[in-house]
Amino acid sequence: MAKTAIAYKEKMKEISVLSLICSCLYPEARKNLIGEFEGKKKEAGMEVKPINKRASGQAFEVILKPPSPVSDAAHCVTSPPKKDVSLEDIQKKLEAAEDRRRTQEALVLRALCEKREHEREVLIKAMEENNNFSKMAEEKLTMKMEQFKENREAYLASIMERLQKKERHAQVVRRNKELREELTA
Repeated sequence: MAKTAIAYKEKMKEISVLSLICSCLYPEARKNLIGEFEGKKKEAGMEVKPINKRASGQAFEVILKPPSPVSDAAHCVTSPPKKDVSLEDIQKKLEAAEDRRRTQEALVLRALCEKREHEREVLIKAMEENNNFSKMAEEKLTMKMEQFKENREAYLASIMERLQKKERHAQVVRRNKELREELTA
């Protein structure tokens, strides 16, 4: 079969690209080409049948003939002899396959354990960060509340001081007024 394929490739090389193009454009050249090819195809062990002309161009059906028995014996490739497989060899192979399966399974389990451990670590870290954030927020809020309380107390103390100052001034003014009335009376 390989020999006929090689022969077909050689014949196709003999036909120039120009003659193929001409055969599509000029039907007379196509007839000459088919006649020339038919003479050579019998030597190559193939049969070419033209199919009805299509709108897209020419169509051919190439039928490769089966190789003759003489050429078949010359190109026969023998396969390497098969080893005799014993029961022990089969058992060793099965044990090796079982070991490979176990190691693969162990690798998969180890990878899953590492993944779960990583997820646990990430979850713990996220919880710690959340707790730290909560503590920081609470501390800030407490500091703000204390500052607000201190500011309010300071404000109230200043108001009270001003009121006391006004009250003292009012008493001084009243005393002075009483002294003036006593002097004028």
